[in-house]
Amino acid sequence: MLAVIGGSGLAQLGNLEVRRRKRARTPYGKPSGALAFGCIADCDVVFLARHGDGHSIAPHEVNYRANLWALKDAGASEVVAVAAVGAIRRDLEPGALLLPHQLIDYTWSRSSTYFEGSGAPVNHIDFTEPYSRELRARLLNAALACGERMVDGGTYAATQGPRLETAAEIDRLERDGADVVGMTGMPEAALAREISLQYAAITVVANYAAGRGDSRRAVPLDRIGAVLEEAMGRVCNIIDRLCRQ
Repeated sequence: MLAVIGGSGLAQLGNLEVRRRKRARTPYGKPSGALAFGCIADCDVVFLARHGDGHSIAPHEVNYRANLWALKDAGASEVVAVAAVGAIRRDLEPGALLLPHQLIDYTWSRSSTYFEGSGAPVNHIDFTEPYSRELRARLLNAALACGERMVDGGTYAATQGPRLETAAEIDRLERDGADVVGMTGMPEAALAREISLQYAAITVVANYAAGRGDSRRAVPLDRIGAVLEEAMGRVCNIIDRLCRQ
């Protein structure tokens, strides 16, 4: 079963034939919302909106542990996570799709492991490559097959949010080697690795990051909705083709 986590701009998967919904319970509390089960072609798919119904859960308040646990418990073996980001790299324009291969974590105080508390074993996961190489390759092939352009590779900077960054902070992230910036990449990727879920992320450039392009003076928040609406249609095309491989 393929799991899809929808971020800002993707509250539902339009090409998913939903057969049932389930309100899951986990040892780590409630997930962001109901799991939607269905099929795309002959592929079993479960969808979860990361920010809940009505986009009501802020990035730092998402129960990442419950979300990943619920998807694993439902039978998922791999996760495609969709996330809106700001472009640090100047050649990435709003609406661009990028498949990151690396990330840097700048978040804090988020529940970031399943291995903690009294009696829990110490567990060190290898995180050299935070995204599944095999699942990334399949997503790239799917994009090519349906004629959707997706940039292969980049470094995702995961910041705390919910506020956007200052121009000076974006300058720092650029010096650190980041190409895009978002607020939900961690601990989601690490938690997936801890419970052996293959995980890859499709990032959708919603805007230029602070101090870049038309965000030089201020991020044009009023334009983001239209950018995401158009781009998420292309993301759904890629997921549809992934399911038909």
